[in-house]
Amino acid sequence: MKRISLLVASLIASGAVSTSHAAMSINVSKKDIGGVVASPKGPEAGVWVIAETTDLPTKFAKVVVTDDQGRFLIPDMPSAKYQVWVRGYGLVDSPKVAAKLGQTLNLKAVAAPDEKSAAAYYPGMYWYSLLEIPAESEFPGTGDKGNGIPTFLKKQYYWIDTVKNSCQSCHALGSSGMRNVPAFFKEKAKGDSFVAWAHRTQAGQAMAYMGLGLGRLGPEKGLELFSNWTDSIEKGALPFAKPKRPEGIERNMVYSSWDYSRKNYYLHDGSSTDKRNPTVNANGAFWGSPEESTNNVPYLDPIKNVAGEVTMPMLDPKQHNQKDQPKGPSAYWGEEAIWDGSNSIHNNTLDAAGRVWFSAKLRNPGNPDFCKAGSDHPSAKVLPINESIRQLAVYDPAKKDWSLVNTCFTTHHLYFARDKNDTLWTSAGGPGFSAVGWLNTKMYLETKDEQKSQGWTPIVLDYNGNGKRDEYTEIGQPADASKDKRVMTGFYAVQTSPVDNSVWGQSMDVGFSRVDQPGFLIRLNPGSDPSTTALAEIYRAPEGTYGLRGIDIDSKGVVWSALSSGQLASFDRSKCKAPLNGPAAAEGKHCPEGWSTFRMPGPQFKGVNDPNGSANHAYYVWVDLDNTLGLGKDVPVAMANGGEELLALVDGKMVSLRIPYPMGFFSKNVDGRIDDPKAGWKGRALWVSTGTRTAFHGEGGKDNLPKVYKVQIRPNPLAN
Repeated sequence: MKRISLLVASLIASGAVSTSHAAMSINVSKKDIGGVVASPKGPEAGVWVIAETTDLPTKFAKVVVTDDQGRFLIPDMPSAKYQVWVRGYGLVDSPKVAAKLGQTLNLKAVAAPDEKSAAAYYPGMYWYSLLEIPAESEFPGTGDKGNGIPTFLKKQYYWIDTVKNSCQSCHALGSSGMRNVPAFFKEKAKGDSFVAWAHRTQAGQAMAYMGLGLGRLGPEKGLELFSNWTDSIEKGALPFAKPKRPEGIERNMVYSSWDYSRKNYYLHDGSSTDKRNPTVNANGAFWGSPEESTNNVPYLDPIKNVAGEVTMPMLDPKQHNQKDQPKGPSAYWGEEAIWDGSNSIHNNTLDAAGRVWFSAKLRNPGNPDFCKAGSDHPSAKVLPINESIRQLAVYDPAKKDWSLVNTCFTTHHLYFARDKNDTLWTSAGGPGFSAVGWLNTKMYLETKDEQKSQGWTPIVLDYNGNGKRDEYTEIGQPADASKDKRVMTGFYAVQTSPVDNSVWGQSMDVGFSRVDQPGFLIRLNPGSDPSTTALAEIYRAPEGTYGLRGIDIDSKGVVWSALSSGQLASFDRSKCKAPLNGPAAAEGKHCPEGWSTFRMPGPQFKGVNDPNGSANHAYYVWVDLDNTLGLGKDVPVAMANGGEELLALVDGKMVSLRIPYPMGFFSKNVDGRIDDPKAGWKGRALWVSTGTRTAFHGEGGKDNLPKVYKVQIRPNPLAN
């Protein structure tokens, strides 16, 4: 069959067989648009065909990839009139063609006239890799009076980890809006690119966050290198590596997208179902979490193609609003304060009944008395907590009703355990929050007693190795072989294991925390009374790698994480040979045999000799426990924002699911939902939202709204 396809392709190229004959082999139904993409060189394989409409209640687009004969089929389209065009590596966008459902089109691909025009369509990391990284000889940094690199950045990879986790985690750094400095800033700086970048990083309501990121890099050094980077691009520098067109199974992808929320807001994350049962909320709404930008929680109904929003209430209406945040003038929004959020709605997940749970800031930081010293709350007796940054909220779409849960512990990410209490475990976000909190949601929903329903525990290692939690030394105290040991390593990510009652977390690495402390995977065994019995184990990433970020766990209990050194990594605790407790395990280096790593595709940073200097970077990782995508059970998927893609690891090989339109795709997490288990590929999909703080940096500028994407894999590029 492959030889026949190649023969047909060669005949089309020679003119012996027309594209119209090739199109006859495509089964275009009344709900599809199909055809052939060709250029003077012949059929164009592995290019994207994009169909978009504004006829529906919210803007909708669908994207497919051509097969080896240049054929395409865009299946199951909502009834509307569409504009269709071709995009691909080595091309520039073809003219948009009006189309209606059931139509067969012959589309003409347009070759890029030069390398610069072609490179405009590359994923951001190909441009981002041109960023100069300080040489190994400049580390450790010597501070403001020396080379401008902070002294806590002791090695080159500390700087790379910092620029990825402090900058790339909020912006797609290589996207057009980042690699090109707006004229507004150049004019303010009178042509001085260093000063232009200084103005740029003081623009808008995120100036405090950008200032924090620059502080981690060294402000002068960071501005110098970023301005040198954009100067070189303005003078004509082009990526030294080129991406490949989609191949093999990558050509079976179908991407659908809808606009939702508003153009001045951004989304951090979103959810469509319960990870424990992906049939929950079948065909239902996708719910977003808008973090700092607004208290208006957006949703998308993919059946009716309708976007809407509900407003989250708060416990303290006087808490800080983003409109009050210091800001500088923006090249896009001028003096307008585009964010109006108070609730910092960070993450969300659905429960078995379709209720949506959020980590959110409901009040100012001061905790109620039952959280503090002197309280009779079981957890407060162990670890009093005076402040929390975020708490919990739950929305019932059926009842259109909110409940607000005033937690003592800070919340960040959140996932349900597979237990009789539907325990909701939360992370806190960083090393400064070295406690893990949970909510017995069954008890809470029955009683609405938030005090009795919640609990928390410090992170304590079984340092004396006797298998139970005893008196422990506090953070900063010398270790005592007769006692256990509390550690200063908070959960950033959190996930419950499907194979036992353990709860896993992940802490951030050196650059993000500004202290010389590595990141860890953390296994928490709650025990019978987690406040007093929970014991932790810690595991460091493999030697030479760095920057653990995000976790998920497969059905065998193997933990997956993304590394800012450019790998997807797995950790299998069952392979460990050394004791998992005691003093030798307290540094987390005792199980190197548990780790496996898989390098992400993409370019190396220019001038970086370390083999772990990849420009690719993933924000988070998700494991497909139920084959919702169609690549197999337990396939891990990384949100690789450098590549503007989802990266799936299938049988040891990376499958790139690039979202090519609009350019600048940036995600923070996905989930997988099965709408109809009997419908094959059509009944299942991954769901993901844009996660960049600056959607206006991407294609479309200020008119580019946040989006929901549905990602599917069909049996072949022409399946409908």
